[in-house]
Amino acid sequence: MQVEIVAIGTELLLGQIIDTNSSAISQRLAEVGIDCFYQTRVGDNLERIIRVLEIALDRSDAVIACGGLGPTQDDITRDALAKVMGVPLIHDMAIEAKIRAMFESRGRVMSRNNINQAMVPAGASPIEQIKGTAPGLICPVGDKVVYAVPGVPYEMEDMIRRVIIPDLVRRSGAKGIIKSRTLRTWGLSESALSELIGPRLDLLDQGDGNTTLAFLASGIEGIKVRITAKAETEQLVERLLDQEEAELRKILGGIVFGVDDTTIELAVAEELKSRGLTLALAESLTGGLISARIVNVPGASEWYRGCLVSYASELKHDLLSVDHGPVVSSEAAIQMAVGVRRLLGSDVGLSITGVAGPESQDGRSVGTVFVGASSSVFGDQFTELKLPGDRDRIRQFATISALDWLRRILSGIVQPSGLQ
Repeated sequence: MQVEIVAIGTELLLGQIIDTNSSAISQRLAEVGIDCFYQTRVGDNLERIIRVLEIALDRSDAVIACGGLGPTQDDITRDALAKVMGVPLIHDMAIEAKIRAMFESRGRVMSRNNINQAMVPAGASPIEQIKGTAPGLICPVGDKVVYAVPGVPYEMEDMIRRVIIPDLVRRSGAKGIIKSRTLRTWGLSESALSELIGPRLDLLDQGDGNTTLAFLASGIEGIKVRITAKAETEQLVERLLDQEEAELRKILGGIVFGVDDTTIELAVAEELKSRGLTLALAESLTGGLISARIVNVPGASEWYRGCLVSYASELKHDLLSVDHGPVVSSEAAIQMAVGVRRLLGSDVGLSITGVAGPESQDGRSVGTVFVGASSSVFGDQFTELKLPGDRDRIRQFATISALDWLRRILSGIVQPSGLQ
């Protein structure tokens, strides 16, 4: 069975509201092995809603329409559904009574506009509303069906979970499960990553189609490689995901820093905690961005000592004992790392200095960044980065690059060429 999602509301097209509902619904569908190949957004225009629903019904077995069931004049999903079904709207007294009782229970008087929510296309079945006032609808259209749910997320989610998913499973006889797992990488461009994985993609394309790969470029969070598997049971799906992850790790090696929700700061935290090491930071061009990410990790106080934002050259010289002279250099980066490790009493010191722009500095071009690290475990080291973009992107790229470099040092991974 194929299900299409139609999100209704002009505010979605104007960018005033982000369409999180379609994402939530598609995840629920995937959990029970039901395919969703199309998702559409349409504004509050009767003719366009009708057209979108007709297109959806033409290419899919079922449609979930989200939004436009409220009491105001621009809530016209019911009208569109009645036109698509070729039936009139009828007044459901039981729905009106329920809405009226809900208002009275809250000490309020029901507005006349709320009567609109009791109008139902003839032949449609209402979905009981528990969380709000607008009931959902199950609308048969020939041998297909349109489900209509409110746009309020918690109302929508309740109806999807309680009524629509069970009904779709019954109609489709679906027994399969679709799950995804995402490998998070940093260090290679999307094109370079594609070249590495290309042969594996070709091999999967020739297979049974139960396992697929996709790239998700995520800017300063790197490139994500999503594995999607489909099987009849949870156990079989997990086995397919495990097998494909193992194959990809053989290909990608150390550029994989995490899986699913594992951020780069969490990956660094795990490396530090597993070795019983503490960390201190000395930041210049990033101005505290690295520290801000580090403290996102719950329990960071157990291993994170703190940060010195030595933005001014005098602070580098006076507090971190950096030699007088250019401060955008490998020597300065190492001395900053050594200095902050000594000053804050940590096992590991990590530093960063560079040129974010708009002008060059110390004879270094914009985008030149030096990262230093110091520890009795691995000694004193530095790396030089050449980062693209404007001032903000350089600082963001420098932040994740520095953390990833530290992760590689701690885990004993040799840094590949082509670091972003």
